Amino acid sequence: METELKKAFTWEVDNFSQRNDHAINSETFSRGGCEWFLGVYAKGFFSDHLYVYFGVSNPESMEPGWKMRASYFVVLLNQSGKELCRTSEACNLFCPEVSNWCFSKTLPLSKLQEKGFLENNKLTIEVYIKVAEVKSVSWIFVKHPDTAVHFLPKNKLVKKAHMNTLLCLIKTLRKPPLSLSETELSNAYSELTKLTEVGFKLDWLKSKLEKASLERKKSVSDGSQVQQLKEQVKNLELTVWDLKVELEKEKIVADKVFSFEFIEFFIKRFFLSCFSISKN
Repeated sequence: METELKKAFTWEVDNFSQRNDHAINSETFSRGGCEWFLGVYAKGFFSDHLYVYFGVSNPESMEPGWKMRASYFVVLLNQSGKELCRTSEACNLFCPEVSNWCFSKTLPLSKLQEKGFLENNKLTIEVYIKVAEVKSVSWIFVKHPDTAVHFLPKNKLVKKAHMNTLLCLIKTLRKPPLSLSETELSNAYSELTKLTEVGFKLDWLKSKLEKASLERKKSVSDGSQVQQLKEQVKNLELTVWDLKVELEKEKIVADKVFSFEFIEFFIKRFFLSCFSISKN
């Protein structure tokens, strides 16, 4: 991921004021692992200002699930390199679900048409871009080049559907194994089987799924053993409590027996003493 905005492309538009094209596009250029293009509305765009736009030049060739966020600004110069205008930095999301073009309002067309403002009627446009975020499936084929060697669908919609399934499966397996439910693991095995049947080679993903499943089963098993031990401890505690109760009962009985025997002994001694005195 890039950390600063750098000049990505310089585009020179010759005979600018004489161009009859409503929209003019540049050749493509590469930045952040993607192909881009620049364009201008030479006759204005919903206003009397010059609008510069840029976007992804080949969205249809991008892998399903691609998404990127780019920061950018545009600079207009004359032939001598004098800066005529600089737009403020902006940020735009690029993905299949939203428009892949972004627009920047620059100078009034009347200013560009002033005599001598543009040297030799040439406008130079520079675009500075920083790709802040890139999310696509390209890393899969870099890390596992054999993944889709035998996956050759003729229908683009079918290809996109299977690729989305693959991305969802990868997303599921990125979760901590202990957080996965039995249903999620079952669905993951089912999806993996279907993807393999249509030609994907996913041994690397299968091993990850098996590992996640094994870790979860082990955790459940360990949890059952812990629960059994807890129940055994609880039963022992109840047994000890019962023994304590019985011991207290025995002590009470023993105290009562001791008290009775002591009283009986005292009475016997008393009568013996009395008998001895009377005899004398």
